[in-house]
Amino acid sequence: MKFKLLLAASMLSLGVVHAQDFVKGIVYEDTNKNGKKEKTETGLINVSVSNGIDVVLTNERGEYKLPVGKDNIIFVIKPTNYSFPLNDKNLPEFYYIHKPNGSPKLKYSTVSPTGEIPKSLDFPLYAQQEDIKFKALIFGDPQAYNMDEIAYFKKGIIEDINADGTIKFGISLGDLVGDDLELHKPYQDAIQHIGKPWYNVMGNHDMNYDVEVDSLSDETFEYNFGPNNYAFHYGNAYFIVLDNILYPNPNTGKGYLGGFRKDQLDFVENSLKYVPKDKLIILNYHIPLGNINSDSFRHSDRDRLFKILAPFKHTLSMSAHTHWQEQIFYGLQDGWKQQGVHHEYNVGTTSGDWYSGTRNEYGIPSSTMRDGTPKGYAILTIDNNSYSFEYKVAGKPKNYQMNIIVPSVLSEKYARLYKISVNFFMGKKGDKVQYRFGNDQWQNMTYVEQPDPAYQYELLKFDTAEKFIDGRRPSNAVNSTHLWEAKFPNKLPVGKHDLQVKAIDMYGKLHTQTVAIEIVK
Repeated sequence: MKFKLLLAASMLSLGVVHAQDFVKGIVYEDTNKNGKKEKTETGLINVSVSNGIDVVLTNERGEYKLPVGKDNIIFVIKPTNYSFPLNDKNLPEFYYIHKPNGSPKLKYSTVSPTGEIPKSLDFPLYAQQEDIKFKALIFGDPQAYNMDEIAYFKKGIIEDINADGTIKFGISLGDLVGDDLELHKPYQDAIQHIGKPWYNVMGNHDMNYDVEVDSLSDETFEYNFGPNNYAFHYGNAYFIVLDNILYPNPNTGKGYLGGFRKDQLDFVENSLKYVPKDKLIILNYHIPLGNINSDSFRHSDRDRLFKILAPFKHTLSMSAHTHWQEQIFYGLQDGWKQQGVHHEYNVGTTSGDWYSGTRNEYGIPSSTMRDGTPKGYAILTIDNNSYSFEYKVAGKPKNYQMNIIVPSVLSEKYARLYKISVNFFMGKKGDKVQYRFGNDQWQNMTYVEQPDPAYQYELLKFDTAEKFIDGRRPSNAVNSTHLWEAKFPNKLPVGKHDLQVKAIDMYGKLHTQTVAIEIVK
């Protein structure tokens, strides 16, 4: 016993054993919105507060207490019917960075030493009324590599948006910029013009690559945006934001791998302990969980995530990263722990195919994605614990939901050699897509997974150009997961005809489109 006491004393003198540090404070309703806790302002009960791993609820006086180390971000999980203060870029202010010694010195700006934590770290919230039905804007990969591309993003996407009162906030699903982290500020300047609170996910092009451990790869992101793992309630939905890039790749020591650290999944599990089981749980991350092998995404992490989600019957995931658009479904064979499937919407990107392709009259690249989906953004609609999506093509009317690919003029004699192709941007295998000419009977089209012919045509313009084309060559095509085709009828008479196409999406909404063609002798 005497030896153990001496050993403990020795370890204390060497600093090996540390007394546990704590942070405490109050979460309160800031009725006069001055950011200071007044005597007349009351604390809020049962609000979740986290240090990035542990999650606690405030007591009846709004008080909380959490352990902290030397590198924590303390943040509030926004409860329903409350909002956070916003900074001048419309970014929610819901966190406090605790880095007494600051971040390591890296290529891009990081957090300076914050000193000792305040004696009472208080968080203000504003009361607001939240309907159970609302909308949010969803961006995939803005990913500008320079100020020219920031301008393309602003002109091509931001100015296309009409964020009316039904839109409550927005989320960017990572790759906010393209490796140059000094562009985070111009990105914020562009997003600010939407005029809505904006939440951000970290992507693999938002990381510090001059680090040796994954826990430091987000230092500049934290400096610019705060935590990269957090959550918030809105209406009857619970949004969880996660960084799912492991850098360096733990298998090879080079590059990155899709996955989660244990502490991140601990946070998810701890936060969900206080979420009602009938809520809609929405996961927001960058890399799709459905990469086909563990060389792309660590499946053991996905398995634990699915186990954590097992008690919740209403779930959704949103990802980006691929620069194409796809509806992904996980069933029992993929480790999903419930009957039915878990839906992941791999959202099309606002940068499209990395700002490639020919330019329009305003100098903005067409940027069509590799699967033939035009660049754009998604609109998420929540109604209680159900959801639906719309995809808005940038620069096109709201009802432009498919591209009908067919010659405008063709020969009566050779019509049978042609086919009709339809890229239904929000479609998936199993959806019903039909066509007809005039008032003829509707005919079913056949689902195919192959490159979009219109995208290949645009690519060939660059590959066979005899004159200089000002713009970046588009990337090689990938198979589209929302393409249908049919043989062209061989008995269509000479003259002009309306080709009509209709499609029903996974939410039961009917979409129609018509193009004019002409049959000649």
